[in-house]
Amino acid sequence: MLISEVRREFMGDQAAGLRRVTNTRPVRVIAVTSGKGGVGKTNVSVNLGVAMANAGKSVLIMDADMGLANVDVLLGLRPSYNLSHVINGERTLEEIILPASHRLSIIPASSGLKSMAELSATQHAGIIRAFSELGQNLDVLLIDTAAGISESVISFSRASQEVIIVLCDEPASITDAYALIKLLNRDYGVHRFRIIANMVPGVQEGRELYNKIVRVVDRYLDATLDFMGTIPYDDYLKKAVQKQRSVVDAYPRSKSAMSFKKLANKTDNWPVAMTAGGHLEFFVERLIQSNQLFGAAQL
Repeated sequence: MLISEVRREFMGDQAAGLRRVTNTRPVRVIAVTSGKGGVGKTNVSVNLGVAMANAGKSVLIMDADMGLANVDVLLGLRPSYNLSHVINGERTLEEIILPASHRLSIIPASSGLKSMAELSATQHAGIIRAFSELGQNLDVLLIDTAAGISESVISFSRASQEVIIVLCDEPASITDAYALIKLLNRDYGVHRFRIIANMVPGVQEGRELYNKIVRVVDRYLDATLDFMGTIPYDDYLKKAVQKQRSVVDAYPRSKSAMSFKKLANKTDNWPVAMTAGGHLEFFVERLIQSNQLFGAAQL
């Protein structure tokens, strides 16, 4: 089935879906991605999600790195089912959701399955469409994408309201991040990106890293970059990984944990979309409808 056909079929069922909506508040949908691997992207996703949950938000982290999933590993979880079972029709999306704490849950993906790393655009659209069946009350949906410019990264970045790009201070990280931003901006109309400088000595170095990429983007692209903040290099973060815990919970007074808490607080000031914004964002229609839209659907 083509993506356009998936979309038409979904939109045909949309009114009925809206009548089943139980979520009464808009949901912030954030993709966390990077141009290359090894920059700490998944650690950022996990700790940002934990910090948000500790602040009272209801958070769902989706592991969208289909071939090399490790969100569950970082949190010391052992899921029985994952997204491969959804793709195969063995489980629904809601059936594979795994509680990580009182306010934090994850959608695990598979690791080491080549077939999952090579999903087609139609299969990605199918996963995205499955979100229409979720019945959870959420405040935040965090999508931990793969690194690079694969179909998976493009699909989930386009389907999100916010895109966070994780950088570290090495040339390949900067050039690959620019390539990703360029692709999403020129080919898919994504115009706003949030930048996190990871594993840097301090705030000044993080700002300098941000300035390196913003100079190039301002010159060549019609995109806006926002400096979200920095995560300092921290031995406690390594210790937390070894314990299979978030640094926010394991070492809450560490420099990196405090930085994640600041970043989580910053997201409270971001605008929240009240309706889907186009592209493949129909996958969050089920989540981001306000009370007003729900009432209208009942008429």
